Amino acid sequence: MDRKLLLKATEIFGSPIYLYDLDKIKSQLIKFNNSFKSISNIKVQYAAKALSNVSILKFIKNLDCGLDAVSIQEIKLGIKAGFKTNDIIYTPNGVSIEEIKEAVKLGVKINLDSIESINEFSINFPKKSIFIRINPNIFDGGNDKISVGHSESKFGIPINQIEKIISLEKENKISIDGIHVHSGSDISNIDSFIKGAKTVFNLALLFKNIKFIDLGGGFKVPYFKGDTYTDMEELGEKISDEFNNFKKEYNKDLELIFEPGKYLVSEAGYFLTKVNYVKEGAKNKFAQINSGFNHFIRPALYNSYHEIENISNSSNKKEKYSVVGYICENDTFAKDRNISKIKKGDILCFNNAGAYGFSMSSNYNSRYTPSEVCYYNNDFKLIRKGQEMKDLFNNQIIIDL
Repeated sequence: MDRKLLLKATEIFGSPIYLYDLDKIKSQLIKFNNSFKSISNIKVQYAAKALSNVSILKFIKNLDCGLDAVSIQEIKLGIKAGFKTNDIIYTPNGVSIEEIKEAVKLGVKINLDSIESINEFSINFPKKSIFIRINPNIFDGGNDKISVGHSESKFGIPINQIEKIISLEKENKISIDGIHVHSGSDISNIDSFIKGAKTVFNLALLFKNIKFIDLGGGFKVPYFKGDTYTDMEELGEKISDEFNNFKKEYNKDLELIFEPGKYLVSEAGYFLTKVNYVKEGAKNKFAQINSGFNHFIRPALYNSYHEIENISNSSNKKEKYSVVGYICENDTFAKDRNISKIKKGDILCFNNAGAYGFSMSSNYNSRYTPSEVCYYNNDFKLIRKGQEMKDLFNNQIIIDL
């Protein structure tokens, strides 16, 4: 997005703010769909956890996407945004049967990932159709914390337990109509996706009534010039060939599902902050901003890299700064980064900030969460107000002691 527009957003709404370019979300979806144009029946289920603002969900719903939800709350946000319940897939992990019952009552598709939860489900809902999530034993992803398809992961049903699922279906206790795999996030290696797909296709041959093949998400976007990314054109070509061949072997029409989250919204987002001070340290020069990892936790949690620009200074002359927040811990967004000369009051822009920003924010240090703003049709719209002190008191019951 143009530097002047970014600055204008802070003039209107202040800082820090999350800003989303909706045209970029739309163009990412078009690029994604074009990569799989040789597949006749394909559905994108947007992963709500990446960015769950209801206005954003409404926009994505209007682009003919379904929703991938991991909690009962995400289901209800999706329904509020206008998604039909049949277009929502609920993929929990380790939740209680009470939450699963609530999801069934709402009418969404159910995707379970353990023998234990399937057994309990079959007792409560005999013969009801479900998806199963399998563990493909693939170790890949941008960080150990977001690699979820390996043998020690809590996610998915190990392949050596599939016989138990087959037995349950033969006994008419459940019906399997979808098989799902998701190996992790920030995966650029095409072979990992192909391996996961082949694992699902081979397992699907063991079941007679499969209608849906869900290959999950995890597609990597570039975080800086020269960074690796998922080549969607190559992936689309290879997955399409594998899927179309599998369909012939299975001899039934099937819907292929993907669950992009970060891929759709990450590059559409900007996190805009203001510099409180430029502090001279013993060895470092610190740009101290009016935010912290309570607003943007990815660098601290995942050691993720985000380009940071001083949009108040367009000069090519760079100096080294460590960009740090105001949280009472080592709250470092970037260390010794070359950035255009910074002064107090300048606006620093974090690029690639559309995913897992607000959705992972907190009130740590009793700080407020920021506003969310979108830009569409040449106009800015406030889509979530920043918090005030009254919000921190909300739901507290103050008693006399």
